[in-house]
Amino acid sequence: MAIQSVPLEKAYRLLNHGPTVLVSAKHQSTENVMAASWACALEFSPAKVTVVLDKMAFTRSLVEQSGWFALQVPVAQQAQMVVDVGSESLKDHPNKLNEFGVRLFYQDGFQTPLVDGCVAWLLCKLIPEPHNQETHDLFIGEVVSAWADDRVFKDGHWQFDNVPIELKTLHYIAGGQFYVIGQGLKVNKGP
Repeated sequence: MAIQSVPLEKAYRLLNHGPTVLVSAKHQSTENVMAASWACALEFSPAKVTVVLDKMAFTRSLVEQSGWFALQVPVAQQAQMVVDVGSESLKDHPNKLNEFGVRLFYQDGFQTPLVDGCVAWLLCKLIPEPHNQETHDLFIGEVVSAWADDRVFKDGHWQFDNVPIELKTLHYIAGGQFYVIGQGLKVNKGP
């Protein structure tokens, strides 16, 4: 596996299929990761994303304080870890990352932690929108860099038909129930 850079104008493709994401952030020496189901691409250029971060989420405070966050796309082999980090707050469970086997890494030149084992990562600078954040828990980020696992994302497109289930993305429903991305369906372009 190699982590390849994804052009920012194609970064929306990393989220366009609606996966559950992991949100990571760091302020000073405190790192955290949480799960989020409500994340999506917002704009092509400059590339922007949205994510809903509840007021109770400890990660939210790290995003607000640092002005940075990362969205990453986890896969089926990480499903239990996704549930675990999404169910426990760092505020109440200070050793949660170690206990749940979360391995973090950093890309050169950036201070936001990324979660190892995912298949895509979008590093975002927070665009402060106090009304949206307070009223709707909606955070907007400008994507400043994006990467993907070249086993699963090549030439600007996901390759899910050619990978084992362990490398397919997760889609959360409720109550611990996920689905993984299914088979592709290609149709001709319309008129």
